[in-house]
Amino acid sequence: MFSIGQLSTTTGVKVPTIRYYEQMGLLAAPERTAGNQRRYGTSELQQLGFIKHARDLGFSIDAIRALIDLQDHPDRTCGAASQIAHAQLEAVRGKIAQLRRLESELDRIVGGCDGDGPSSDCYVLASLADHGFCNGAH
Repeated sequence: MFSIGQLSTTTGVKVPTIRYYEQMGLLAAPERTAGNQRRYGTSELQQLGFIKHARDLGFSIDAIRALIDLQDHPDRTCGAASQIAHAQLEAVRGKIAQLRRLESELDRIVGGCDGDGPSSDCYVLASLADHGFCNGAH
């Protein structure tokens, strides 16, 4: 059995986050000692590892909840899990595309300023003040 501190140390998930996952129903409420301390078993440790890895990959709480539900019903097909993962992949690709647009625009803005003139003539400041200086949506 693990205390919440041991579970935190083992998984790298902070104690308040573990409590939050319990409140959200992602992690079952643990057994308690006579002194009212939480005690977790190996299954909770594995479940928390699953949640942490999914969060590290950017899955939402709702998506993780759905994945846990699928995990708890091994007789179901994995089609729903695949759909959830595909949706996350598309979301990540969208974020990457947005970041590339931001990178390009920032590169252009930075390139327009040599850093030697007065701030009243600064291309960086002018670009931030007037979206019209930008090449497009970002």
